[in-house]
Amino acid sequence: MAHGLEGVVAADTNISLVDGENGILVFRGYYAEDLAQGKTFEDVAHLLWNEHLPSETERARFAEALQGQRVLPGHVARIIDELPPQVDMMSVIRTAISSLEINQHWPPTTGQALRYTALVPTIVAYRHARLRHVEPTAPAPDLSHAANYLYMLNDGQPAPANHVAALEAYLIITMEHGMNASTFTGRVITSTQSDMASALAGAIGAMKGPLHGGAPSEVMHMLEDIGTQENIEPWLRQELNAGRRLMGFGHRVYKTRDPRAVALRHVVEHMGERDRWFDLSVAVEDAAVRLLEEYKPGRRLYANVEFWAAAILRTVGLPKTLWTPTFTASRVVGWTAHMLEQAADNRLIRPQSIYVGPMPH
Repeated sequence: MAHGLEGVVAADTNISLVDGENGILVFRGYYAEDLAQGKTFEDVAHLLWNEHLPSETERARFAEALQGQRVLPGHVARIIDELPPQVDMMSVIRTAISSLEINQHWPPTTGQALRYTALVPTIVAYRHARLRHVEPTAPAPDLSHAANYLYMLNDGQPAPANHVAALEAYLIITMEHGMNASTFTGRVITSTQSDMASALAGAIGAMKGPLHGGAPSEVMHMLEDIGTQENIEPWLRQELNAGRRLMGFGHRVYKTRDPRAVALRHVVEHMGERDRWFDLSVAVEDAAVRLLEEYKPGRRLYANVEFWAAAILRTVGLPKTLWTPTFTASRVVGWTAHMLEQAADNRLIRPQSIYVGPMPH
């Protein structure tokens, strides 16, 4: 039996390749790090849903369609307003998605995928404003997906271009990652011929788990605890001596450098905005890789995407409470691409289990 289904193949896919041994991530024939450094969110969403990068005409039409779907329906806004303040943002997104009325039928469509993708940032920004007792900022119809998200979160203030570029790279590089826990959940639900909203609600529930979507926040807690460059090695050795895990290092799949982490570090290095947290992150990564080889020789433990996601999300000004929701705003594209692929050649996903309990006497 493969504990945790490790090594079990659940589907054929042409959406992405995750090659953990060689540190390669491919989206429909393109290296993901190249897409993150040279394309827009809209370009890559089009690629995942339509199997090719858009032409100039397609790009303009696609961006216009995405921009036109951002406004939160009134009944969804009222539902969000009724949720108590202590309801976490991921639960708010799940509830809002479930309440949307977007032709809830099977099979799912790219139009549904586009609508959900357009609305998740608005849901997050609306709730974030309400919790701060300020008037929510309406989405800007003329801004890109990444720029509009920051614009709404910043109460109508346009974000600096380098912040938009950094967030866009993060949204692209985390958009899709093979048969991870949340994607598998979404495909299982889709295989029952349930609607896309239900499949997304399940995927969001999986993403909410701290072992899946919460790691960047834990990385920031680690960096805050370390505090200064002089404290890096003593702090790391203390954790390793106690047998505790270093957050942001190692990955279930990658046995070499995580290509997403490499891409995000490159983006941060070229942001034109260096602060002490970035410099601390560089020093922590270098020290941690060295010490992990000392303490766990041969394990090949390197910084993963969550480590450098923390640096970007902090630099662009997102509070930690919005980090997993922002991850969700990205991954909804990959989730929906898998739902469309599952529906196109569907078979109910029904694995077996091995009974290990007692037999009747």
